[in-house]
Amino acid sequence: MPAMKSRRKFIRQTAGAAAALGLFPSTTLAAGHPEQAAAFKGFPYTEGMLRVGLIGVGLRGTNHLNNLILRDDVQVTSICDTDPTRLSLAEHLLAKAGKPKAVMLGESDYDYRNLLERDDVDAVIISTPWNWHTPMAVDSMKAGKYTGLEVSAATTLEECWDLVNTHEASGSHLMLLENVNYRRDILAVLNMVREGVFGELVHFRCGYQHDLREVKFNNGKQPYGGGVEFGEKAISEARWRTQYSLSRNADVYPTHGLGPIAAMADINRGNRMVSLTSSATKAIGLHNHIVSKGGADHPNASLKFKQGDVITTTVTTARGETIIITHDCNLPRPYSLGFRVQGVNGLWEVDGNRIYVEGQSDPHRWDVASEWLERYDHPLWKKYGEYATGAGHGGMDFFVLHAFVESAKQGVAPPIDAYDAAAWSVITPLSERSIAAGGEPQFIPDFTRGQWQYRQPYAWIKDSY
Repeated sequence: MPAMKSRRKFIRQTAGAAAALGLFPSTTLAAGHPEQAAAFKGFPYTEGMLRVGLIGVGLRGTNHLNNLILRDDVQVTSICDTDPTRLSLAEHLLAKAGKPKAVMLGESDYDYRNLLERDDVDAVIISTPWNWHTPMAVDSMKAGKYTGLEVSAATTLEECWDLVNTHEASGSHLMLLENVNYRRDILAVLNMVREGVFGELVHFRCGYQHDLREVKFNNGKQPYGGGVEFGEKAISEARWRTQYSLSRNADVYPTHGLGPIAAMADINRGNRMVSLTSSATKAIGLHNHIVSKGGADHPNASLKFKQGDVITTTVTTARGETIIITHDCNLPRPYSLGFRVQGVNGLWEVDGNRIYVEGQSDPHRWDVASEWLERYDHPLWKKYGEYATGAGHGGMDFFVLHAFVESAKQGVAPPIDAYDAAAWSVITPLSERSIAAGGEPQFIPDFTRGQWQYRQPYAWIKDSY
């Protein structure tokens, strides 16, 4: 018992320190653009060198590697991937950047555990297929490594609890690398929420609405598109991602939409999600794609996909708001995360780039949101946006990676922690249960065990970091 109490005291203390530090625990930022790397030599980093190990260097992991090797305060000491071509690419990138060689691992699926045993690894970034996320993150925290985990963090309810329980038992921190929380318009709207522009909040909408048919299938030769193969016959994400549409009727990718809304709604920090109901349409989008690209006689045309083409989840919160989350990845459509933030004084909608604020907008007429977003541009983007250019995903990869590095160097709780990872990821298994039960409401666990009532929102809009 004394050891457990000590660990919990440690967790509370470091979480409080992170809250005081805000979205970034540091006043200094690093370059994230390869073409501008030379311009950041001598840029003022905080003291200390962070030794990082990478587990998974596919497309996403390589993006992290590209940004890490631009920093003078980071050394990538070890890399693990079971694909030797990806290890060769990583080795080439390190050499091209003039960085020290890293130990390369990947002879088996569990060789990553040898990386976790290394004394020259302080922090780990995990960018692997979803089914490996929780097992690897749990092992990493148990090994005492500061852990960065790509989204989604977990695929089952048990895995969500595994992340929280391991964090609390080990005292090791986990940061969910949800980059959309750092998107420029999102931080501007968060700024507006904190300034009370929309008044008391009532309703939110969000989701992941992205035509991924060309990602989920390929011809075995090209990373994306050009065929209808997946699984062992495919490469990249098509080797594993499509299987979820075949086997699970659930919102399997909720955090890009929910993460930013959770920050605005103070989820886990003064508010919490209480329950959800989910529904699914029929599943015909991927079948139609296969027939269109490969013909009705293609073997994959006989497959019965389980995941509805549009999954709709409605969440209730302790403060009385509702959040509608949409998953729509198997039909033709333009990309959108479908954000809507609505309060008693007005609302913002990302689609249409529009905003309405009572008393300031013409009655019953939308304003162009761009002018408002510029007016409330987040201090981080105003000060450091130029350094984020080219870092990936419109620059937000620069911000999320910097938050991880600085949090790890200081040993404090990250802005997006294990409790957030669990709460945002649990939408997947609970939506699956609700759909299977005909839309029956599902209780959302309180992963903070009541601490949501006392945890303070991070000071994400202060002008100094």
